[in-house]
Amino acid sequence: MRVSETALQPVKSTGDPDHTDSLDSSDFPEGGVTAWGTVLGAFLIQFCGAGYTTSYGVFQDFYAQTYLTNSTPSAIAWIGSVNALLLMSVGLVSGRLLDRGAFYHVMKIGCLLQCLFLFMLSLAKPNGYYQILLSQGIGSGVAIGLTNVPSIAVVSHHFQRRRALAMGFVVAGASMGSILQPIMLNNLINGKLGFANGVRACAAMISCLLLIAYLLMRTRLPPKPQAISCARVLRNSLRDRAYVCACVWATTFEVGFLFVSFYLQLDSRIHGLSKGFSFYSLTMFNSGSLIGRLTVGAVSSYMGVPNAIIGCSFISSALIFSMIGLRSAASVALIGISYGYFAGGCIALTPPLISYLTPEMSDIGARTGILFAISGNLGAPICGAVLTSDYIWWKPAVFAGVSGSHKAAFVF
Repeated sequence: MRVSETALQPVKSTGDPDHTDSLDSSDFPEGGVTAWGTVLGAFLIQFCGAGYTTSYGVFQDFYAQTYLTNSTPSAIAWIGSVNALLLMSVGLVSGRLLDRGAFYHVMKIGCLLQCLFLFMLSLAKPNGYYQILLSQGIGSGVAIGLTNVPSIAVVSHHFQRRRALAMGFVVAGASMGSILQPIMLNNLINGKLGFANGVRACAAMISCLLLIAYLLMRTRLPPKPQAISCARVLRNSLRDRAYVCACVWATTFEVGFLFVSFYLQLDSRIHGLSKGFSFYSLTMFNSGSLIGRLTVGAVSSYMGVPNAIIGCSFISSALIFSMIGLRSAASVALIGISYGYFAGGCIALTPPLISYLTPEMSDIGARTGILFAISGNLGAPICGAVLTSDYIWWKPAVFAGVSGSHKAAFVF
């Protein structure tokens, strides 16, 4: 189904001075210290939250070969998938709380819980699967989910004309976190410090950055006088065919993205590449993603958000199939950077797409949360089950690639 152009137009003024959605482009500051400070704070939230989640491939490799040797790849993938699922689905609650004016309370609780559960992870023992699942999978997932959607949606309070650019910078924080954190984690948990102290060092850094982020971010638009009905937003969203297609696209996109993110480092290790090079496979993947997130905003200004997403979706889907031929260092670098670039473009364009598809600005938090809740999926454990303990790599690559092909079709 093709998304209609009228559905993607910016929200216009209703003429009602009492309606908070009547803001036109002249009502948005489009810059300034407060606006860009909010963008920087949201960038740090993404660096510490989504960046940490998409670095799970480091833990997938470490757990499978060192720390959780009694567990299957599919069982280990459940830890990261539960974290990613909660990161998305908890946004349904935190997004609504943002619309109701509870932004600062949600961010404070989420940041504190994230720090707590990261330190709790350091107490997990070898082969203590459920200890790791509870702290890293469930606890950290809920905490990151509380901060993820509000940190993205609050940028819409300050930008409209330059929203794609600002949000592209925000979601680039996740890429920057997933570039630097794998390097740090690989050297910490596989080095002299070991798992416990390495995780504590990472937790201390994240705690400091979260404090800075909390102090920087500011809301601007007042909440609606009446409580926003989540049932009403969901009902209206389900009647919006363009928005429903966007939700289906996001769901299938996560299958391919988590497969590459969770298994690229393990894939390179199993195929006999050096340990040192494999440690940087996720960094190459996320470096490509960072470039894609930073550049796609400018590209979408000329092509339009839907056209840019369609192009990135088709190309990233095709690149997943190329993991079947992963054998050498060159193939790891090429696949990682290429797929990362176009997948990063899809991620950066998702918040602007939601904004364009949202007729009332006060519903943007709830609609963002709904899409993230629906898109959180179990693709990585399914890929792990298809992979099996014998590591038959072509099967999950085909599964993830076919799922990604469907995402491009739904956007179109």
